[in-house]
Amino acid sequence: MRLICGLDEAGRGPLAGPVTAAAVFLPDDFPLEILNDSKKLSEKKRTAAESVIKEKALAWAVASVGEKEIDRINILQASLLAMKQAFEQAFEKLYVKLCADCGTGESVCDFSILCIADGNAKPDIGAIKNITGANMYGAHIDIVCEARIKADAEIPAVMAASILAKTERDRIMCDYAKLYPAYGYEKHKGYPTALHRKICREIGPSPIQRMSFSY
Repeated sequence: MRLICGLDEAGRGPLAGPVTAAAVFLPDDFPLEILNDSKKLSEKKRTAAESVIKEKALAWAVASVGEKEIDRINILQASLLAMKQAFEQAFEKLYVKLCADCGTGESVCDFSILCIADGNAKPDIGAIKNITGANMYGAHIDIVCEARIKADAEIPAVMAASILAKTERDRIMCDYAKLYPAYGYEKHKGYPTALHRKICREIGPSPIQRMSFSY
C-alpha cells in the first residue's frame, strides 16, 4: 500500500510570528472539490475546508517554529523543521490508525509513503526510527520525500496541508493581536505591509518580531 503525505508551510514571508507547517494524508474518497491552494481561497472557504480536512483525513498534524528559532537557524531551515515535525506527528496518528489493531505485521502494517513538499526544498524525514510505534509489530515502512514547485496548486494532499498551515497560522496571529493590539496583527498577520512597517518604525519591534528580518 502506498500513501501520499502532503506537506506545506505558511508564514515564510512575515516579519513577525512563527512559520507553520502541516502534513496531511487524504483518503481516496475525500471531496477534492473543496481544495485549492490556500492563497486562492477566501477565509470563509479555507475555514470550511479546514473542518472537512480534519474530519475526513486519514491523518493530519500542524507544527510551528517560533520567531526566535527562525532568527537562529534562518527561515528556510525553520520551515523545513516545521514540516518535519508535522510529518512525524501525522505519521504517528496514521500508524496507530492502520496498525494498532493489526498486531501481526501483516500487509496492513506494511506500507510506503511518498511525501510531497511544496517548493524547491524538502525536509529530512527519511528516518523514522525515533517515531513512536514505528517498529511495532515488525512493520516495514518505506518513506520517500520530494519537493515539487507549485504542488500546492496541483496535489490534493498538499493543497490540504496548505489550508491547515494557513488557517492555523492566521489563528495564532489573531491570538497575538490580543496580546499586542498596537501592532494590528489581526489585519496583516505579520506580513510586511506598509502598515506593519510603519507601526514598527514608530513604536519599535514587538516581542514576536523576527529580528533577522528587516522591518
